[in-house]
Amino acid sequence: MPNPATGPDDRKFWINVATRIARPVLAACAAGRLHATMPVESAPGQQANRAKVTHLEALARTLTGLAPWLELGLAGTDEETRLRTDLADLARRAIAQAADPKSPDHMNFTEGGQPLVDAAFLAHALLRAPRQLWQALPDPAKQNLLAALQSTRAIKPGMNNWMMFSAMVEAFLCSAGQSWRVEPVDAAVRRHMEWYKGDGFYGDGPVFHWDYYNSFVIQPMLIDVLEAVRAKDKRWDDLHPKVIDRAKRYAAIQERLISPEGTFPPIGRSLAYRFGAFQLLGQMALRHQLPERISPGQVRCALTAVIRRMIDAKATFDEGGWLTIGFCGHQPGIGEPYISTGSLYLCTAGLLPLGLPPDDEFWTDPPSDWTSLRAWNGQDLAADHAIKD
Repeated sequence: MPNPATGPDDRKFWINVATRIARPVLAACAAGRLHATMPVESAPGQQANRAKVTHLEALARTLTGLAPWLELGLAGTDEETRLRTDLADLARRAIAQAADPKSPDHMNFTEGGQPLVDAAFLAHALLRAPRQLWQALPDPAKQNLLAALQSTRAIKPGMNNWMMFSAMVEAFLCSAGQSWRVEPVDAAVRRHMEWYKGDGFYGDGPVFHWDYYNSFVIQPMLIDVLEAVRAKDKRWDDLHPKVIDRAKRYAAIQERLISPEGTFPPIGRSLAYRFGAFQLLGQMALRHQLPERISPGQVRCALTAVIRRMIDAKATFDEGGWLTIGFCGHQPGIGEPYISTGSLYLCTAGLLPLGLPPDDEFWTDPPSDWTSLRAWNGQDLAADHAIKD
């Protein structure tokens, strides 16, 4: 069924979802109570390991999706502005707690490999909301945060999507006017160009994996890393149009994966990130770079259908309001050994279009059928084609 709600109705629903997911994390961390209050659900036998990293996961991943909305400042209704101002204040206080070595919520940026991942998601949030999440931080918090991000340089990434994590940390440091290292950026970009498989897909390393990592990590970070460093280093400028064209094709495929019922195939690993699987589609809407013949309104309706199916599923949240492991509801069996409560907050990456103001066409377009809905209703469609480069 098409989404019958208006754009303002959809926006209100998205804001309610964002607030419901984010507030427990940000409020607890802002008060220095995240370690004390957040449960640590994990695969059997993994709780001790995940407890060392899950809190940074929760904070960084929550903010990487909310950042464009927080950056809007005073746009929108009075109620929306009040909510956003409140959450932005909590976010800054939470970041300060996380980076402060004396805080009870001081987070692990160095032990094991996982901190590199979530330092990168935090850096990505800072890139997406420089005024609200970086420039507005008190100076002591800025210095602590810089030291924490720089400390992750001791973690060597694997030869896969993890290379983008090192690159993202350096890209933020570059954008913030700090000393940055070009080598991790160059290595990540060159390798992903080598790993491109065609038709909008990059390999996660040299071998293709059928999963959603092109959207969870690879393409959103590749785009924003390149744009963050372009002002300081032009060596990758010729790649930028190619990267955008590939991203448009991948976004077109993502839009077609959304069924008439608002579902999508549960393929590959990390399915517990839920609608974070559509980060790239949302990012291209946020950038006003959707593919031809795909309207902002149909993307809004398609994503709203997916988000509603997942959020409304029974036991998506526990009694304390924390996310549970699952794809649609509570399904702990799909949680890989690296999945724990904090990991789940990457779902917020599916909310990136909230960063578009209420008067943007994404929110003002009338309800519109998305591609699969049109196809299965017998409506005429243009033929779909692969891209070649």
